[in-house]
Parts: sequence; C-alpha cells; structure tokens
Amino acid sequence: MTVTILKTAKKNKPNLKNAKIGVFKLKRTIIGNSKTQNMQNKPNLRIVEKKAITTKQTKARSASAGPITGKIKKLSKTTAKRYNSIMGKKTDKARIAAVRQAIKALPSTPGLYFFKDAKETVLYIGKAKNLRSRAASYFQESANLITSRGPKIVEMANKTTSVDYLETPNEVDATLQEARLIKDIRPPYNTDLADDKSFPYLEITTRTDYPGVYITRNPQNEKSKLFGPFTAVSDLRAAMGVLQKIFKFRTCAIDIKDSDEKRKFFRPCLLYSIKQCAAPCGAKIEKAEYKKIIADLIKFLQSKRSSILRQLKKQMAAASKETNYESAAMYRDRIRLIQRLGERGTVEANVQPEVFARNPAEALEKLQKIFNSEKPIRIIEGIDIAHISGQQTVGSLVKFIDGKPFKSGYRRFKIKTVTGIDDYACIKEVVTRRYAHALQGEELWPDIILIDGGLGQLHAAEEAFVKMNAPMPLLASIAKKQELVYIHGHENPLKLPANNTGKKLLQYVRDEAHRFAQHYHHILRTKKVINGK
Repeated sequence: MTVTILKTAKKNKPNLKNAKIGVFKLKRTIIGNSKTQNMQNKPNLRIVEKKAITTKQTKARSASAGPITGKIKKLSKTTAKRYNSIMGKKTDKARIAAVRQAIKALPSTPGLYFFKDAKETVLYIGKAKNLRSRAASYFQESANLITSRGPKIVEMANKTTSVDYLETPNEVDATLQEARLIKDIRPPYNTDLADDKSFPYLEITTRTDYPGVYITRNPQNEKSKLFGPFTAVSDLRAAMGVLQKIFKFRTCAIDIKDSDEKRKFFRPCLLYSIKQCAAPCGAKIEKAEYKKIIADLIKFLQSKRSSILRQLKKQMAAASKETNYESAAMYRDRIRLIQRLGERGTVEANVQPEVFARNPAEALEKLQKIFNSEKPIRIIEGIDIAHISGQQTVGSLVKFIDGKPFKSGYRRFKIKTVTGIDDYACIKEVVTRRYAHALQGEELWPDIILIDGGLGQLHAAEEAFVKMNAPMPLLASIAKKQELVYIHGHENPLKLPANNTGKKLLQYVRDEAHRFAQHYHHILRTKKVINGK
C-alpha cells in the first residue's frame, strides 16, 4: 500500500496564492501488507507522516502533480513493546504464562492482590471483590491497559513475575487493609492512598456534660468513644442525618456546661425547631435524660440494629402496599444507610497512626530535660525487629520529626547476616547498616535513637556504635509491660508517670516501630511472604 502526496508544479505556483490548501495534522496510521488478509492478521507497526491538499485541488492539479512517497518511521522500542504487550504479542511468553497460571490459583473472594517482580519486591497492591477475576484482567490478551489504566500500569505488568494474595472477610476490610499496606510498603506503582489521608471516624465525646456526635478524621479527645474507620464518608454523613432524627443528639461545637445557668436564656438553632436535636444548649433537656440518649445511641451502634431495621422494613412494605412509592423509597434508603453503618473497621485492628498525632511541643521539652540535652529534640528514630519463628526476619526503622511521623523516612531492613532467633544480633545489623551513612556524613544523625526492648536490646545497639567507632548518640530503649525507660549512661531505668507527655511520645514511637515491623507479617503470616524492600 503506497501513500502519496501531491505536489503542485512550479508553473501553477501563482495560482496557489488564491487556493485554499488544507494541511492536515500529523496522523498515525497502521499500514498493513498489500494483502487484505495479512492486514487483518499481522499488523505492521509503522507511522506514516503525510501532508495532503483538499480533494478538489487534487483532482484539479492531478495532471501537473507528481507522486512523492511519504516518510515512514519505525516505532521506538518502548512504544512497540507497550503496544505488543496490549495486543498479546508478549516478548516474554514464559513469564506471562507463569503469571496467568498463578492467577488461576487465586480464590474468587474479596481480598488484596500483590504483583511482584523477580526480586520479590511488591510493585503494586490492589483490592478486589473477586481476586481471580480482577488480577486476571491485567494479563488478558484483549486488555487495553494503556487506554484504561495508563502507561505506568503497562510498565508494571511488564515487570511482574509473581502474584500473591490476601483474603479478607469483606470488601470493607480489603479497602482498609489496602490503604494501610500502601502507606507502609509504598509500592512504586501505587499512586493513590500513598499520602497521609485517612478514613473518618464517628466520635462521641462521652466525657463531657452533654456529649456531641461528630464525623472526624482527627479525633481530639483521647477519652472519646470512637466507631470506625468508615470507608464511605458520604454514606456516613447521610446515616448521621437519619440517626439524628431518631436520637436527637447534638452535633454543634458549643462547649456546654451543666453548671451554666445562662443556658436557659440561649436560643437553640433550627435543628431544635425541626425536632432533630434535644437542644441541651438551651437547657431544653436534663443532663441525665440526654446521657440516656447517648447511651442508647452507643448501644445501637454496637448492636446489629435488627429491631430498627425490622421496623423500617415493615414501614417500607406498608408504604409500597398503599402505592406510596416515594415513602417506600425513603424507607429503603434509610435501611441501606443503617446497614452501611456496620461496614466499618475497628479502632484497634485498623490502626491509622497519622490520625492520632497530637501537638508534641510539651513532650519534646520533657524529653530534652529527661535526656539532659543541650539542643532541642527534633528527630527521633525508633527500631524494632520482627520475624516468623526465626524466619523472614526484618528490622524496621521509623522516623519522627517534631514529634510527628515522617513516613518518607520509614525503612525496612531484610536481615542478611543472622539466622534463627537472635534479636540482639539483628539490632546490631540494623544499627550498623542504617547509621553507616550518617557516619560518612551522607545523612543527618537523629537526636534520639529508641530501641524497642529492654536493657539487652540497648546494650546490643551500644556495641554496634562502638564497633563502628561512631560517636554515641542519645540512645534509649523502652520495655513493654512495666514501660521502663533505659537510657545510655544511666545506671537505673526511669519509671516515668503514666501521664508524662515525654513518656507518651516515646511509647508512640516504639508502638509505631513495632506496628510497622509486624503489620505485613501479621496479615500474611500463613503465607510467610515478606516484602523485598
């Protein structure tokens, strides 16, 4: 097939001034072989760059125009590889076949799938309602990934050599686990959920005189009653409106004191007039009665909500029988919203450390006094060790700057020199590998290094610094149960008060290091899979 461009002869050049010559934009065309059947089956990847004039001008000047063959350029290797990947023309058929075979073993249940490269590094984490179907969609011959998912996902699929998975009870748990793992592992091809955004909670300030009910991503009161996290904030807001009509709790931010006698002169807001709030701000309800409302609400949220759902279903059926379909639809929506209240995680199982970061200024000042530091405390690094029966041992390092987690500074170390269970040797390896860069001036030294453990773990870290001929930093460890703080250079451990803000910050760093080390192990314990980072 030949592409021609008509060129006007020189003798017709004066006439071209009045002619309207259309120059088309560059156009990519796949040119097949001369035979039609070959064109359908075996496409040649070529790009034809052509300029054309209008049809009328072509006919008018056909006698004086000479054919010129268009310029043909081959696709770059990268573009051809991506195109061939989409078209099913895989250059590494053995790898693709192995991945497809692994996907066939995945269950048809909700969960997470992990695409890994040849080094067992997790490239991408995704959630699915049906694991087998979802994972297989990336490697189907008819899958047009570059259009549907973009070139980055095509690049990821071309690197994938193995697939792993994690089953979850439901889609909500899969969503929460996906967000947590992406934040912890930071796979290179996950662009969403990699920031510090969190899922919302339903917070009830039970310790106040007149508790309020709020949707929040940053609970401020440590003694509040929390429900969640929830995955669908829009449904949670809609459900809050339904619950407020039933229980008439307050959602305002007014600080209401029972001892304030001026409340009876306060004019309540519109919610009181439309019977969606009991108006404790205007002394329209007694404290004991309002507390009972909150107690009933908490009981309702903790229960299966079967009684109210039965009542709503009866009302929906009655409205439908009377052909009052608008009311029936309203009851149907309320039923759905109340059912969605049960689709949530738990505060303990679905930890979101970035949610509970407080203002640590006071804690940092306390630590400066505890460690007798001349300089202000700004950077704290925590170290912990995790393993599965002595196998797949990893060390974790978390970094806090100004008392808050700095996720970009988190690291995992796959232990290379230790076999079996030896936490002390593992701590030495992690300390040596991490602070060798700081010793060479490539990275900053932290103000405090905190080891998860007791006196033995502290001595292991001290020995590592001595062996490195490194200056001894402010080094400490904090043991669980008794929560004793061991500090390098102090003969006896410190037993700080439970409400000491400095101690709370150290506990926060220790718990975050432990969570970061253990999390991936815990959820994949039965499979004994470890991230290759």
